[in-house]
Amino acid sequence: MLPPITLAADMDEHLMFLCTGNAARSVMAGMMLSQLRPQTKVTTAGTHVIEGQPMSWRTRDAILGAGFEVFSHRSLQVTSAGLRDVDLLVAMAGEHVAYVRRQHPEAAARTATLKRLCRDLAAGGPLPARVAALGLAEVALEPWEDIEDPAGGDLPEFVACAAEIHELMVTLVRLLDPVPTGAQEAS
Repeated sequence: MLPPITLAADMDEHLMFLCTGNAARSVMAGMMLSQLRPQTKVTTAGTHVIEGQPMSWRTRDAILGAGFEVFSHRSLQVTSAGLRDVDLLVAMAGEHVAYVRRQHPEAAARTATLKRLCRDLAAGGPLPARVAALGLAEVALEPWEDIEDPAGGDLPEFVACAAEIHELMVTLVRLLDPVPTGAQEAS
């Protein structure tokens, strides 16, 4: 197992992944992004959490099955203090965005679902400007944005969830790059 993520001064943006219990979806996304883009500070949290809980064996096995290493995790409730230095809060479903809008309105303009970001975030340029251009505090939340919660399901549901998140992470990693991929190749 890898040690918990350590933060270096030269890290790029800070992304927080948010789901309900901080036990499956946000954990999967956080572990994947931290390995796909190690220069990004990654944290995870939930909207309704029993703090300090480890991930389930289903979450662990789904992450491993998607080809990623697993490291230590304890569930964490999202708080205003925890959101202060977050550049982008990535929610797993519209209900999580709605929660942030109600409970942490100061973070609403930098909160979106993973699926919306993968569809709408422009490539290239400073991340804060690209996020601001989306008008996230006002955008209507739609059912297509939700990643289904595997909680209560068996291992196949967790594996399917991890596969969906992995595919979205590949897109997000490409979009986080401040220089579009084609521009790098042209230089």
